[in-house]
Amino acid sequence: MFPNLIHYAIPFFVGFIVLEVIITTRMKADFYHSKDAFSSIAMGLGNVFIGLFSKALIFGAYSLLYQFRILELDFAWWAWVLCFFADDLSYYWFHRSSHKVRFFWASHVIHHSSTKYNLATALRQTWTGNFTGFVFYLWMPLLGFHPLMMLFMHSVSLLYQFWIHTEVIKKLPSWFEAVFNTPSHHRVHHASDLKYLDMNHAGILIIWDRMFGTFYPEEERPTYGLTKNINSYNPLIIATHEWRDMIKDVWKYPRQAWGYIFGPPGWSHDGSRKTTAQLRTEEGRKISEKQTLAQQTVLNN
Repeated sequence: MFPNLIHYAIPFFVGFIVLEVIITTRMKADFYHSKDAFSSIAMGLGNVFIGLFSKALIFGAYSLLYQFRILELDFAWWAWVLCFFADDLSYYWFHRSSHKVRFFWASHVIHHSSTKYNLATALRQTWTGNFTGFVFYLWMPLLGFHPLMMLFMHSVSLLYQFWIHTEVIKKLPSWFEAVFNTPSHHRVHHASDLKYLDMNHAGILIIWDRMFGTFYPEEERPTYGLTKNINSYNPLIIATHEWRDMIKDVWKYPRQAWGYIFGPPGWSHDGSRKTTAQLRTEEGRKISEKQTLAQQTVLNN
């Protein structure tokens, strides 16, 4: 049985957060808010506790499907390499879907709910996502990847993504930025600015975003948080607010239940709320109207 890397990493998480606080204090940068940071840490601890149960469920599901594997990959070195790429690609589609389907967004929104971007934010993890997100990896045990190998790769991905939650590191060498997910790329992902919304879904390799058209480079400093922030430091509210709102919508509009559960975040049957695609369409229309008006003004003069 492979060790749970996340449990061993907890002291290092704490140590690097303390180091970042010291650095940003000396920089006189407003990167931390004490209540926000403690909320993130509380969410992380809750995730670790719930993970004691969810990991058993996930391992059981993987093990069940592994019995019907079509290949015998075992633990050969090349199988580890393939597992790395398979896991990272699966994470990309899981992460992208978590921004496109409200059912998955209800869990993932927790990670985006902080208006600060720092190493503590990396610990702001879902309490419910482990019970739903594993479905994106179910093809892997069927192909022949061992469940233990898969769980190990899940931990590696999560560990890697810790250090990219910082504003202290600006840009890395161009070759690294071209291949790997970096603080610069992930800052874009955590932004609520319209041009940055739903971009850069990478786990470890940014190549998937470049391949599938969801890459956007960092330009000006992002505005962090949600398009509509929850303004709460209560871990229970942070963990459940989108599930609560989704249930309210389904209760109020049962005929449109499918759209409110599996439609994109922001979808509404009456147009009272907007999805990212709708917001971009409106913004494009406004820009087009301004350009037309400017052209008419020039012609009239």
